[in-house]
Amino acid sequence: MDAVDARILRALQRDSSPPVAELAAAVGLSPSACHRRVKLLEQAGIITGYAARLDRRALGLALEVFAEVSLDAPTRPAMQAFEAAVARFDEILECHRIIGGPDYLLRLVARDIDDLERIHGDCLGQLPGVARIRTLLTLSTVGAWQGYPVREPAGE
Repeated sequence: MDAVDARILRALQRDSSPPVAELAAAVGLSPSACHRRVKLLEQAGIITGYAARLDRRALGLALEVFAEVSLDAPTRPAMQAFEAAVARFDEILECHRIIGGPDYLLRLVARDIDDLERIHGDCLGQLPGVARIRTLLTLSTVGAWQGYPVREPAGE
């Protein structure tokens, strides 16, 4: 990966919808060279897909919630069962296995407090092997995730 690839990746993380000609102009390449580089970045597994960022509030999802989950016994079979169960719930957007406290950190969305109560009982309450759940309600997002930092290689 070189400096041009880094510029392509930063541009695509900001907005992947413009045509290749527009992306090429933004990063200083011809459209064919830009297209070739994007394809190589895809083949290398650096670009894993394309998606639209949606506004959760516009979708009626007013609440964003984090849940810290501790398992009764964090054995490999217990973690596998927990992770398989988490994957079945659309309301659980992310699941991170963590160290230094609880076993997992979940990110969820809900329409309102009543919906959160439903999710707590019908989703979180149904997860296997759970000893403790601590739910944290997000008041506001100060720095929304906009993509990974892509730095140009040293010396370029």
